[in-house]
Amino acid sequence: MKERAWFRPRTLRGRFVLIMLLGVLGAQVTSYSLWSWQQDRERLAQLDSLSRNLAESLAATVRYFRSLPYEYRHIVLDQLRDMGGTRFFVSVNDHRIALEPTDGGRARELVAGNLREGLERELGRRELYIGFSQPEDLKVFNNEVPLTELPAHWANHSLAMAPLSTPILVVQMPLEADSWLYVATTLPIAGLLDGPTWLSGDRLFVSLAVLLTVVGLSLLGIRWLTRPLSVLARAARRLGDDLESPPLAERGPRELRDTAAAFNRMSERIRRQVDERERLFSAISHDLKTPITRLRLRAEMLADSRQREAFVRTLDELDQLVKGALASVKGLDLHERTEPVDLDALVATLVDELAIFGETIGVQGSAGMIEAKPLALKRCLGNLLENAVFYGERVEVSLDREAGTAQVTFSDDGPGIPVDQRERVFEPFVRLEPSRSRHTGGSGLGLSIARHIAHAHGGDIGLDQAPAGGLRVVLRLPC
Repeated sequence: MKERAWFRPRTLRGRFVLIMLLGVLGAQVTSYSLWSWQQDRERLAQLDSLSRNLAESLAATVRYFRSLPYEYRHIVLDQLRDMGGTRFFVSVNDHRIALEPTDGGRARELVAGNLREGLERELGRRELYIGFSQPEDLKVFNNEVPLTELPAHWANHSLAMAPLSTPILVVQMPLEADSWLYVATTLPIAGLLDGPTWLSGDRLFVSLAVLLTVVGLSLLGIRWLTRPLSVLARAARRLGDDLESPPLAERGPRELRDTAAAFNRMSERIRRQVDERERLFSAISHDLKTPITRLRLRAEMLADSRQREAFVRTLDELDQLVKGALASVKGLDLHERTEPVDLDALVATLVDELAIFGETIGVQGSAGMIEAKPLALKRCLGNLLENAVFYGERVEVSLDREAGTAQVTFSDDGPGIPVDQRERVFEPFVRLEPSRSRHTGGSGLGLSIARHIAHAHGGDIGLDQAPAGGLRVVLRLPC
């Protein structure tokens, strides 16, 4: 038997919800992938344009400082720092300042490439160093003073940003043999150098909100759509227990109305066929009784006593078979209604009836109340009890109830039934070797009718070996 996958729900409603959930998740993942890809393209296009414009501004700044006399450079730099608003922090150092290494990426490579290309085009090919640094790691002067230790208005005014949190672009190139121009700047739009974030707080919130909304609406809609199927399933189970159950209401969408109508037609055909079968067997039984009676009267007039006894014995067997066939058809009263039945009291009544004939039967345990057809259930229990008494000297009956199931066990000390014959004895008219019995008679219908009644109640009957060596019959019925 193949094991059911753990992720596959048992109910149709659960499978619908799983499909909706996977569909929504797939749609969200796909849409966010496309959206992030488009955002990344737009971000890189924006960086490409900004970095090309920035290269032109940096080239103009370099040309301006190269044109200043050496003694005026520091005066101009101090004025620029105090005035602010240039978006460039500029210094002239006597050596190139090493930058702390940072993680790269497509955006930074694009900016650095465009800057190098633009500066070389505007200024000619020359020694050029381009890098990125975090504000807290950036050093700006000869003595490598960190940017964070400068007066706040110097950094914030010059870079036109407060607080400083975005990566800072640094360009260094030699002016003369002993001086290096140092230019630090930030991009005008913060966050362009940061990589795309998949699970930002707002995206996650929107995703969860959409997912919960879709799942909630799906549950309501699927419950509304699958409710008629649940009604149909209950009606089918009820029909198995009671053929006189009321028909289904034919309402709702066209497909459901057609299904309910087909179910009602099927129920009606089953009832007619079962009633017809019962009438047929009743007619056959009635029609056979008359010729059997005539044959019995004629047999009594036979002169040879041996032939008379053999003829009468054959007629008795034929009469018993006819009665057994009719009994098998009427094994379950189709027109009987289910009602609460005290299983303990019913078993006690049957035991008392057999105790009159001197049978020894022990009873223990309790099974309580169940919903059943009283007469049919009494016949089922009576057949099992009589069968146990028929083949055993001592019979024990135990009643139990657990996990929504009532159980009645009949144990005898008779000859038992071989394992390979235990299913065969439930077939109609099957009797094992006569030597098993200490009596005579029987048509082999008792166990067949009993199982038929048990199945009609949603239960079953099983056979096993009793502790005393005989047969143990277990009747299980749903409570």
